[in-house]
Amino acid sequence: MAWRGSEPVNDPKIETVGMDTLIVRLFDGIDEAHMPWMLAADRALREAFGTALIDLVPSYTTLLVHYDVAHLTLPAARARVREALDGLSPTAERAGRRHVIPVWYDVSVGPELERIAARLGVSHDQVVARHCARDYSVFALGFAPGYAFMGRLDEELATPRLKTPRQKVAAGSVAIAERQTAVYPTLSPGGWNIVGRTPVALFGHDREGYSLFRPGDKVRFESISREAFIEQGGDPTPLAERGDTPTEEQA
Repeated sequence: MAWRGSEPVNDPKIETVGMDTLIVRLFDGIDEAHMPWMLAADRALREAFGTALIDLVPSYTTLLVHYDVAHLTLPAARARVREALDGLSPTAERAGRRHVIPVWYDVSVGPELERIAARLGVSHDQVVARHCARDYSVFALGFAPGYAFMGRLDEELATPRLKTPRQKVAAGSVAIAERQTAVYPTLSPGGWNIVGRTPVALFGHDREGYSLFRPGDKVRFESISREAFIEQGGDPTPLAERGDTPTEEQA
């Protein structure tokens, strides 16, 4: 069965996207209430496919299943998906981990902080307080290794992506786009609105699973001073000194 919230709806949609890859669609829209079900489906599919599984990637509403055609035919793979999800139920012990991420919120490293505050008619501190006021669910990893898409952001803070993406966004940059928030794990291009920077390393080969975040985790941001940021290993180099492009909002 597939689910919308906690209510059963139609059978999951199983889409063939390659000779060895399926996409399993459980929901129609993004909702934090879906995460326990997505995690339960992830576990059930891993157990069902066993050594025949090459990779499994959960996202907001879908799971991508990459399997070994030397072990399974397409009909057999589809059958395993349906068998694995039949009678699925989320369990409390499958809840993700909780992280508290320190952030230095300042216009030198978070230039869109000023524009968002002006749009709302509030102070920088009030924007920061709103961003730090709730836990965010990690919906999916993508774009870059360790890059976690998190939500959902306070509706008042929702801000369109930049019309012109920056060529360089510093590692640790904390950003928002629409009703999502994220942290850039490495130096990369990016089109989200930058509001601060964390000294925490989010991705590394010496870390189990490489990424600090995993789908289903909860993340809360905590404001820290510039001094604390530097003490914890943060790089205070202003974003404007990294050769970035203009920051115009998307129309």
